[in-house]
Amino acid sequence: MNITKLEDAKPYQAPGHFDVCGLRLQGWEASDAENFWVGLSHFLPGGGAQGDVSPLEKVYVVLEGSISITHDNKEFILGPLDSCRIPPNAKRTLINKTNKTVSMLVIMPYPENK
Repeated sequence: MNITKLEDAKPYQAPGHFDVCGLRLQGWEASDAENFWVGLSHFLPGGGAQGDVSPLEKVYVVLEGSISITHDNKEFILGPLDSCRIPPNAKRTLINKTNKTVSMLVIMPYPENK
């Protein structure tokens, strides 16, 4: 079993993200998780992630605030405890259009070349 206390979580920089603080909760250097990793992202007002395509599927779970996710030219607003799965090779954009910080869990498998 691996436990990561929030005060011990290490920051990481997600590519293509801006005005976001990411904390690694599980996986990579944080634990021995073998198939996935979990991060906690805090999006400042106006913060987000550029339109990006990843070969890996991912799951987002909003914990606090609301965030805009654009996928297939459609905008969706997720609020507390809303979640979404982004399929592999799908373009998505994230933006915090509010004046409150958004906190969101990110769950992803490792890339094949980990």
